[in-house]
Amino acid sequence: MRQIRCTISMSLALALATTGTAAAAAQKDLPRQDVIDTPAIGTEFCVHNLFQSNMVLQRDKPIAIWGWANPGEAITVSFSGDEATARATKERAWKVTLPARPASSTPAKLEIRGSEQTITLDNVLVGDVWVLGGQSNMEFPLDRTDNGSLEIVSANFENIRILTVPAQNGAEAQQGFPRLQEWSSWFGRHYRKGDWDVCSPEIVREFSAIGYVFARRIHMASRIPIGVIDASRGGTTVETWTPEAVLKQIDAPEVKGLLATWDAKVKAFDADKDLAERVRQFEQRVRDKQARGEEIPKDWKVPTEVSPGPALDPNRPGACYNGMIVPIAGVAVKGVIFHQGYNNALGGGSTGATLYYQIFGKMITAWRAAFGDPELPFGIIALCTDGERQTLDNYVERMLDDGVYIREAQYATFLDFYRAGDKSIGFASSYDQRRSWYHPQLKIPVGERISRWALATQYGLQKELRWKPPMCIKTEVLPGKILLHMDRPVAAPDNKAAIEGFAIAGEDRRFQPAAAAWLETGKDANNRAQFDRKVLVLTSPHVSEPIHYRYAWARNPMGNLQSADQSDLPFATQRSDEWRMEEVPLGVFDQASITDGMLSRAQRRKLQDVLHQADVERIVNDARALIQKYR
Repeated sequence: MRQIRCTISMSLALALATTGTAAAAAQKDLPRQDVIDTPAIGTEFCVHNLFQSNMVLQRDKPIAIWGWANPGEAITVSFSGDEATARATKERAWKVTLPARPASSTPAKLEIRGSEQTITLDNVLVGDVWVLGGQSNMEFPLDRTDNGSLEIVSANFENIRILTVPAQNGAEAQQGFPRLQEWSSWFGRHYRKGDWDVCSPEIVREFSAIGYVFARRIHMASRIPIGVIDASRGGTTVETWTPEAVLKQIDAPEVKGLLATWDAKVKAFDADKDLAERVRQFEQRVRDKQARGEEIPKDWKVPTEVSPGPALDPNRPGACYNGMIVPIAGVAVKGVIFHQGYNNALGGGSTGATLYYQIFGKMITAWRAAFGDPELPFGIIALCTDGERQTLDNYVERMLDDGVYIREAQYATFLDFYRAGDKSIGFASSYDQRRSWYHPQLKIPVGERISRWALATQYGLQKELRWKPPMCIKTEVLPGKILLHMDRPVAAPDNKAAIEGFAIAGEDRRFQPAAAAWLETGKDANNRAQFDRKVLVLTSPHVSEPIHYRYAWARNPMGNLQSADQSDLPFATQRSDEWRMEEVPLGVFDQASITDGMLSRAQRRKLQDVLHQADVERIVNDARALIQKYR
């Protein structure tokens, strides 16, 4: 019987030289395309690429192991004294299930025996496995984050193991994933994907920053092995992470319209016409460069290959689910953390936000089903910041942004699960980790924040750690003001600082920034004001009869309200109204002029001008009031 010991692949050998000339030479020798080391499914006896040396198996759940062999071949899998057998089907597939085991930091061997070969996986641990989902802000590597270098040099954790799932395209569900060097046109280099690795400074620098920090905190607190599987992909939408069959069951015009649009795009695509157009564009670029007297780059080549078009677009509904979640579905895991939203905030207006809300909860339920646990812990990290900061000079103008409606939909989805009694749903804001780039480098605090949720709810530390953001439990509209009743005391980071980030509006839907203060309840014996720090009073001299509020309502918002308990948990982006973005304020457009519920570019510019003028008028009126006060 031939022995196969799965220890180190060519890609691992290449990756061990991550610094200096060796790495540079290795990268230089690779072509600008994916280089496969191990195929997704072997032609002979093999185990799924999920199962490798250095991996972590999920504790306290039955352990499923599967792969492929010759039809009818008998397979025996043994691990730490347990053994199970199976026989390969006509389609070559086999699967066994071993009994659940407690966590163990003792390295063990997993053996898979066929009729003629044995595969031995070394250094296998038992602990908790977490899946990372979303797009590039989850994928964003540790070596590109603020203070990432400190995390990298101290990332010596033998009991943390990491795996990054390669991206795969197509409408068909994939049974497995390859182990490869994946080419990144964004960074102009290859990244190792598909290999389980022991956490070390050399390995972790290219791994998800949020995912690593999350794993580090969980491991440090629990002292058990932690595995993290990064199944995120940059530039992707919520619909591509949702099974198409689930999308088709959503009875909403927005979702039905989305599916119909994609079906039409796939059907209408003409590969030959597309190639001819790409050749024409290339030739035009060459002529333009020659006309400017510039040299043509040596790597410019006339397109010669036809494109698959929208059929293999990574944002085709269901595509990333089929290519990156289905290949790992069925493995036992502890839970998921998910950070996404940017690509759903690219001009879809209220229709896009409505669509997001209709899909996101269904996506969460579908992922739970994929991993065989309807109560699987699922932590939502809301959309991060991007663009110019909101200030009092541009406050109202910056409220017009698609992204903030996506952020609100994420919090609303969390509330739906939470209020329905779901004990396994989590939430963390990230808007307070502000940068003007759509890849904010402040990832370490975000990873730590979502780890609080996991530690409090899944590791018995609920008494030591707060994770839930402060919540508004009642809104009270009174003459000239709005009262917000909170579930706990709230404050600005400095208790004596002004609370920022609220806006209020009346029937005309003309929002203006609001002053927010604790409710005064009386005086003490020394005639000092006493306050109820669980009630906020919102007022504005520019809104005489407010009826609704919004908070942290911009892509890069003002907003400093948080729990008054040294936990820095922000009050989430939210609102009390249900007004559509295109109808705030009233009177700018009539409903019939808004096509498909979305603003045209000209309409968006016009609305931006109206909101800008509202800021100008407020600033002028405030200045006049100040002058009058000191005359």
